[in-house]
Amino acid sequence: MRFLKAHAYGNDFLYVKKDAVQGVTPEPLARQLCDRHRGIGADGLILYEPTPDGASMQLFNADGGRAEVSGNGVRALGALLLRDDNRVQISLTIHTEAGPKRLERLSREGARQTFRAAMGLPRDLRQVPAVVANESLQLVLMDFGNPHCVVLGSLPGRNRFERLGRSLAHHQMFPGGTNVEFADVELPGSVRIFIWERGVGPTASSGTGSCAALVAAAAFGGARREADVIAPGGTQRVEWRDESVYLTGWAEVLAEGNWLPER
Repeated sequence: MRFLKAHAYGNDFLYVKKDAVQGVTPEPLARQLCDRHRGIGADGLILYEPTPDGASMQLFNADGGRAEVSGNGVRALGALLLRDDNRVQISLTIHTEAGPKRLERLSREGARQTFRAAMGLPRDLRQVPAVVANESLQLVLMDFGNPHCVVLGSLPGRNRFERLGRSLAHHQMFPGGTNVEFADVELPGSVRIFIWERGVGPTASSGTGSCAALVAAAAFGGARREADVIAPGGTQRVEWRDESVYLTGWAEVLAEGNWLPER
């Protein structure tokens, strides 16, 4: 089975064409492929199919669970599709289970390609109190095509991050689980985040997580509606406009090969 591996800021994905896995149950395949020790290793598996305007995709997290969309996964798929196209500015659309996401390639430096992606608008944005792992918290919740829970304030230490991240991701408030971001507004134009991704755990970066963190920080934390969002893997630019939230950052294709074990 042919695969490609790509990432954005350390948030890595395996890409396989849908027609290569016909008749294969994708959930166990994702767990097998994404295993860091017994598989190839990745945060998620994306099954894709080229379309006239770009591609369609389905995302499975490393634990085999279905995810609606990934901002980094969308951009990395764009980098895969355009890796042999040297036009300076080109647009394409990635069709996800959270709706179409339009990408505009802004630049290219070797394998690294920078895109501005229209990620849509948050829905059901609200702030709610909750007691989690014996702590009283104010949570910012929203649907960004996928579920997000943002905790505003100073970033937690490692033990607290793991305790709260795991507890929030599986809290009874979220029957289907949720992505979790801890966000510290360092300056009105700078938000620093840690990420606990549903079905994965800690990740170096998250595209939709960066968008959700900026929305939460602008709505309730004093940040501007356009800011740098700094994750452990690097900095992305997020703009919250009236018509969409835009995510700008790079992605690159790392490798391609053949998966040899029986599926």
